[in-house]
Amino acid sequence: MHLQVIKDEPGKCPLCGMDLVPMGGGQKEVHSHHDHSHKHKEHSHHSENHSHHSESGYDKHEGHHTHDFLKRFWISLIITVPILLLSQMIQEWFGFNIAFPGDKYVLLALGTIIYIYGGMPFLKGMVGEIKAKAIGMMTLVAIAISVAYIYSVAVVFGLPGMDFFWELATLIVIMLLGHWLEMRSTMAASKALQSLVALLPNDVTVERQGEAVKIKLEELKNGETIIIKPGEKIPADGLVIEGTSYVNESMLTGESVPVKKEANGKVIAGAINGEGALRVTATGVGKDSYLNKVINLVQDAQAAKSNTQNLADKVAKWLTYTAIAVGVATFIYWLGSSGDIAFALERMVTVMVTACPHALGVAIPLVVAISTTLSATNGLLIRNRTAFETTRKLSTIIFDKTGTLTKGSHAVEKIIPLTNKYSADEMIQYAAAVQQYSEHHIAKGILKTLKERNLELWKSENFSYMAGIGVKAVVNGKEVVAAGPNYFKQNNLTEPETPSEINQNIETVNYVFIDGDVIGITTLADSIREGSQEAIDALKKMNIKSFLLTGDNEKIAAAVSEQLGMDGYIANVLPHEKQEKIKEFQAKGEVVAMTGDGVNDAPALAQADVGIAVGSGTDVAAETADIILVNSDPRDVVKMIDFGKRTYKKMVQNLLWAVGYNVIAIPLAAGVLYPNFVLSPAMGAVLMSVSTIVVAINASLLKINK
Repeated sequence: MHLQVIKDEPGKCPLCGMDLVPMGGGQKEVHSHHDHSHKHKEHSHHSENHSHHSESGYDKHEGHHTHDFLKRFWISLIITVPILLLSQMIQEWFGFNIAFPGDKYVLLALGTIIYIYGGMPFLKGMVGEIKAKAIGMMTLVAIAISVAYIYSVAVVFGLPGMDFFWELATLIVIMLLGHWLEMRSTMAASKALQSLVALLPNDVTVERQGEAVKIKLEELKNGETIIIKPGEKIPADGLVIEGTSYVNESMLTGESVPVKKEANGKVIAGAINGEGALRVTATGVGKDSYLNKVINLVQDAQAAKSNTQNLADKVAKWLTYTAIAVGVATFIYWLGSSGDIAFALERMVTVMVTACPHALGVAIPLVVAISTTLSATNGLLIRNRTAFETTRKLSTIIFDKTGTLTKGSHAVEKIIPLTNKYSADEMIQYAAAVQQYSEHHIAKGILKTLKERNLELWKSENFSYMAGIGVKAVVNGKEVVAAGPNYFKQNNLTEPETPSEINQNIETVNYVFIDGDVIGITTLADSIREGSQEAIDALKKMNIKSFLLTGDNEKIAAAVSEQLGMDGYIANVLPHEKQEKIKEFQAKGEVVAMTGDGVNDAPALAQADVGIAVGSGTDVAAETADIILVNSDPRDVVKMIDFGKRTYKKMVQNLLWAVGYNVIAIPLAAGVLYPNFVLSPAMGAVLMSVSTIVVAINASLLKINK
């Protein structure tokens, strides 16, 4: 697989953390791992077999394969063998002698080939880093090999001393191999995102002129009828027209149990069909699909810098300057104390190679890449990295009641006409007519009752939604309002006495007004969602306080809060007041998460330290939320906090490892233990590569608690 990142400004590759380097012309920043692979166009990751999805936001691959580095390694290794055999130092060590007239010029020729061919990725990388004003690993390696090469050339042409060609060759060979291994481990650690794209099939069967025709996925258009056979991947979002089947959506929503799909059911691209055959109308093809939105969300999150990443970048930058400074100081010290220019240069080269901050460059981006993708495949979509990191500090979670801790199904319990003018059926018809364009849970309950009673749905005009209060419209020439108790408060009206048969502890009261007069009451009851109790209990164990925030009355709020054992509740809250309530908690020094359904909770979600939109399902449009929980399971809130803590832990582990390695390795490379222990440049290169591989492996061990 080969990928390309192209950006308009300098920065780091979102997959592996290496610096982007300028393309020709200096217009855009590109990351091709410095001429060796890993090219993925921003917002267009995909595996090679999907390079044809150009219209769905996926661009074709270009650039070199990762095996370019491997090829350079093998060729350099072959050239290294005669270099070692002709090197005076190696001959002295192993007690053999190979000499012939002009042997030093053969050594020079071989050394030049290995310097130019094997060292080219590092030399090009240095140019890119200098242009981007982001000096880093490539610059350090390029300086080290260039110093070794220039000194060795000078020795061949008469400078007293022993050439460095064998050290130059072994250093380049090990750097090439190490870099290839790093790329492999970092790519393996980041391949989850490509696996998301690979969820789409290459071909799709559609009905055209009454016949089943197989076409390429990119030829599929919205509105076409797709035939999905048992076991096939679903190629686009759509609505089931015919057939019944159980569909596995786990890789997209984290829902482990296959979901039953029948007529009018929604299916999402990338899910896997079970035993039944389905006929589906395509509604979301290519870039319109839920999967594509998720991929873009994941990429945005991976590209965004969080505080920990910024810290790692600063440390890596200073480490680079430190390496150059310590390298020069080491050279001056050893030259002054021993007078041996070859030894002084060797120490300088070793310091620069050993101190390469590559592990630091990879430490955070890899954890980011893995955590965002792991989250997405478990139904947790991260839109804001910094907010996700904040989840580990949360002290209070405020839950919007309806649809979060409760099912939000709102089944109609009672229909109570308050006048003889209208019967119960007519009251439901007026209520349903005015509610039909509302997405609210109450509207769904009323319309369900209308359907159950086989009543006609009347037309309504001039519909308007009053946030947190109710809805109004004109039905049969009359102005009809369906609203809760807040309507009376808002309009300075006196609320009629609630009939005794209504249990206000569990029933939500909704009034129906016609031309300003209350004509009746409908009550709806909600039930607590499975998993709510478990979620609140788990938060208690984490020492996180939980509060209920609702537009419902005090009694219902108290009943739900008490039943779940929460820390408190805030009732009768209008949507615009929710934001104020969040501010009040924050003013007390609490780190607050707001969990809501994203419909009328936008200001509160934006105000909270972490805004969590719950139950957005396949609608990834909860613009103000930092994190979107695809399923409406309150336990996902706990899962997300736990995963936030694990992710942060991995970042800290990687940072400590990367920095700790340098703290120990740089003094050794500088020769503090000389003559008892001397680190060779090749050994320094091995240590640097191993350090990066350890960081990559540690990142790939990140898991989400099921």
